[in-house]
Amino acid sequence: MNRFLFLLCTLFVTLGASGGEIIVNEGESLHDALRKAREWRRLHDARCEGGILIRVKAGRHYMRQPLLIRPEDSGTATSPTIIRGEEGAILCGDPMQRHTQLYPQEGMARMIDFDKANRAIIIPTPPKSVLKQQNLEMVVHQRWAIAILRVKSMAVNGDRTTVTFQEPESRLEFEHPWPQPVIGGEKGNSSFLLRTTEQRDGIERLVVISGTEEDPVSHIRIEGLSFENTCWNRPLHQGHVTLQGGFPIVDAYSLETEGLPWAATLENQAWVERPVAAVSVDHASHVDVTDCQFRQLGCTALDYVGMVEDCTISGNRFEQIGGSAILAGSFAESPREVHRPYNHLARQCRRLIIRSNIIHEATTEDWGAVGIGCGYVSDIQISGNEIDGVNYSGICVGWGWTPLYTGMENNHIFGNRLRNYARQLYDAGGIYTLSNQPGSSIRDNLLSPPSPAPYATNERGFVIYLDAETDGYTIANNRCDGQLIDKSQIGDNHPGPHVIIL
Repeated sequence: MNRFLFLLCTLFVTLGASGGEIIVNEGESLHDALRKAREWRRLHDARCEGGILIRVKAGRHYMRQPLLIRPEDSGTATSPTIIRGEEGAILCGDPMQRHTQLYPQEGMARMIDFDKANRAIIIPTPPKSVLKQQNLEMVVHQRWAIAILRVKSMAVNGDRTTVTFQEPESRLEFEHPWPQPVIGGEKGNSSFLLRTTEQRDGIERLVVISGTEEDPVSHIRIEGLSFENTCWNRPLHQGHVTLQGGFPIVDAYSLETEGLPWAATLENQAWVERPVAAVSVDHASHVDVTDCQFRQLGCTALDYVGMVEDCTISGNRFEQIGGSAILAGSFAESPREVHRPYNHLARQCRRLIIRSNIIHEATTEDWGAVGIGCGYVSDIQISGNEIDGVNYSGICVGWGWTPLYTGMENNHIFGNRLRNYARQLYDAGGIYTLSNQPGSSIRDNLLSPPSPAPYATNERGFVIYLDAETDGYTIANNRCDGQLIDKSQIGDNHPGPHVIIL
């Protein structure tokens, strides 16, 4: 009993000696609070013992500049830095840009032709009121992606109108080979819509956690905060032509002679950049985001970019997200060419736990983004998440389109629930994988069938989709509408020899 009382007293003392606390009331600066915590660490202040708690009080805390968390802000295992929001504490930027759809007034219309030679799209002639409108965008359906193209001109010729577009998106849209609209093939012509948009820039980033390879950020916890209202400025200035998963192309073309040493049939070359995120983490370890709310964000909500390990994303809720709710790992962004089989990138994002998050209505602006997207990663666990309402795939793991070993391995997707996915785009899966990932698994997930996407140009919507060169996965005990998923319900596109379906 005496030993028990001693341990109990020790526990209370430990909890009581929780370190220094900094209060941030509505109207006060979170930047100043972080600076104070940084100075405590620099001066080895006694208030660092047991950790530093920055307590954000209820209210709307407008972030004119993102909160920058640097290596100097790092805590330790026994003295973390915790940024904790009380109920109703909101970090916010500007409301996302609004659109008014003009033609058709709802849904999408079918284009007549896609003229690569003249960099034009031919559509049925819109009403005169639309032809007179300034600042028009065309959203183009491209199988597993979309393009957002700023309209340059519309030339009417009876019931046909030729539309041209601004740069750089005009060049990118018509020079890159995949994806592009399908005219007269598969299920028929691709679709489009015309809309206006608010021509203004707004706040895109709320928190940026960024270290260096020599000095990563570590032992930061963000708890109980709400992140709301960010914009997505890129389409206003550059359009948005994507490769896959919401990643915009910055350059692309097709090889004159098909084939490269690592892919005999490869002809497309592409360089992409990473979508902007409201909260981003890179060069970091033990940086956890738990029990937070992400709402009405213009592009990606939460992004663990690269050189990250031993982090947890848990118990968060994502609603009305314009792009992907969660991204993690490298997607071979520029200056790398995206289709090369890189063998070092997976080591830069490992041992992440993504669990018990709720994602409701993501990909509202970029239909080709995803619920949870992981690129070159290893030792990832994605478990117990609920995804309801995405326009492309729900959970995506892997990148590279390669059968070669790249370091992607031991990635496990289990116990998730997915429904209302593939609502607009196909070549999709509730769970979607790419490339060789030895020792990985897809187990015990509950899914609904893919949605009947109204404008899809092919039939490739699957419960589980093993896309190009997927290998190394064991697939077992997954259910669709209560029934065990069998091999006939799993889409495959040249999977490797080491996929096991139980």
